[in-house]
Amino acid sequence: MPRLFSGIEIPSDIALRLTLAGAPLNKARWTAQEDLHLTLYFAGDLPTDVADEWARRLALINFAAFDITIAGLGIFGKSRPRSLWAAIEPNQALLDLHDAHRQAARLCGIRPEVNPYKPHITLARFSGTSKDAVSQYLAGNADLRCAPFTARAATLFSARPHRGGGPFPVEQRFAFLGADSEFQ
Repeated sequence: MPRLFSGIEIPSDIALRLTLAGAPLNKARWTAQEDLHLTLYFAGDLPTDVADEWARRLALINFAAFDITIAGLGIFGKSRPRSLWAAIEPNQALLDLHDAHRQAARLCGIRPEVNPYKPHITLARFSGTSKDAVSQYLAGNADLRCAPFTARAATLFSARPHRGGGPFPVEQRFAFLGADSEFQ
């Protein structure tokens, strides 16, 4: 039973920039550079036939290449920080793509996501990192901004069944209209 999610791969130069933003934070587990991604839709653990059907439906989505800009940082878990993420500037094309992936999942009977979609790139996960240390990190890195990059494909990733976490192997790529053959 594969654990699957769709997303956008982060170009290696931008992933390196995000990795360099890492700093010593007690009890922080930083995401490896090669595992940085922008999740579109998390499907979870799926029976093989449902996973195959979702991949087939994702391949049918016609979408044009579009630009994404990373600007700013945030955390999930205000009183008890759980993760640090890089923010994505508001982007209607990204929201439309998420909706298309959500619709493909719904048509396959995949359970809907519980939380509203908040485009982000997870940089670190915390396990007991103090709120003050995280606040200091955020204050010191508030101006994080990367050059825009063009999203040329959606990617179907897998994770370890039942627990998640990287590495996140690429299962399939779905090129966007007008995109050249290079995805990163």
